[in-house]
Amino acid sequence: MTDTRWVSSSLPYLQARPDGSPDAWSAETTAQGRRGRQKIVHAGEAPAPDGVAELLGVPPGEAVVVRRRLMLLDDRPSELTDTYYPAPIARGTPLAGAAKIPGGAVTLLARLGHTGATVREDVVARMPTDGERQSLDTAPDEPVLQLTRLTLDRTGRPIQVDVMVMPAHRQRLHYEIALP
Repeated sequence: MTDTRWVSSSLPYLQARPDGSPDAWSAETTAQGRRGRQKIVHAGEAPAPDGVAELLGVPPGEAVVVRRRLMLLDDRPSELTDTYYPAPIARGTPLAGAAKIPGGAVTLLARLGHTGATVREDVVARMPTDGERQSLDTAPDEPVLQLTRLTLDRTGRPIQVDVMVMPAHRQRLHYEIALP
């Protein structure tokens, strides 16, 4: 029996890519013989939700830049991804626009002088909201995984928060950690 779940590793999404390279999602799906694409649902400034504000170290409701995407795998909804940036880092950059970013957002952040040094991820299983269930095309009794990733620079300053929601039964998260 073939496993049709999506197997994903976080590392490719944390590293800047060489100029002209595809973004991490496109590269990872192609490497697994699958077809991945993304739809940018929204990009621009928005009030920081409480949990995101706490992770970014800003007051709740303060303006942040958010990119909301629907990730599709073989033309099927695979993940909802909201990525938040402090406004002073992202305001006026392509991160605040709806166009695809060559090489991905992490590559652009590095070009802007913001490189991640520490990443914290939290994964929880929960039932989806009605909107998530509709966007992900799941049944009412199917749980989702929510992965929240905080990226900090070398000084410990938060530069990015990702909140990813994915159908639990279609996912397998893979972690490989090198110990010092």
